[in-house]
Amino acid sequence: MTELRITDAARFLSVSDDTIRRWISEGKLTQHKDTSNRAVVDGRELVDLAQSSSDALEDPTGVISSARNRFAGLVTDVVIDGVMAQVSLQCGPFRVVSLMSAEACRQLELEPGSLATASVKATMVSIDTAGAR
Repeated sequence: MTELRITDAARFLSVSDDTIRRWISEGKLTQHKDTSNRAVVDGRELVDLAQSSSDALEDPTGVISSARNRFAGLVTDVVIDGVMAQVSLQCGPFRVVSLMSAEACRQLELEPGSLATASVKATMVSIDTAGAR
C-alpha cells in the first residue's frame, strides 16, 4: 500500500492539512501509522476520495467531441510571434499550454480572461514516478 503523509495528501488535493484531518475524523479517510510512527493515509483511499469529489469545470464551448482528455479553463496568457501563437490556460490546478497558428488564435479571439477548452489527443503520454531504483 502506498502511504502518504497528511501534509503530502493535502498538497496533492490542494486542501489544508486540517481538511485532511477533518476527513479522517469524519471517516472519509483512514489514518494509519508508518514505520516511523507518523500519521499517514492510504494512497488508494485518497484516490477514491479525489475522484468522487472532483468537479470538472463545465465545457464553455458546448462542443461534443470524441477527445476524452478535455480541460476547460481560463486563458491566462497569449503570445503571438509571427505565424505562431502560444496560449496558456489555467484548468483547475493545471496549466495547459497550446501552440497554434497565429491565424487560428485570432479567429478564436483568444485573450486573457476568456473561457476555452483544451483537447488533448496524444499517441504517447509519459508518466514519471519517484519509485525505487
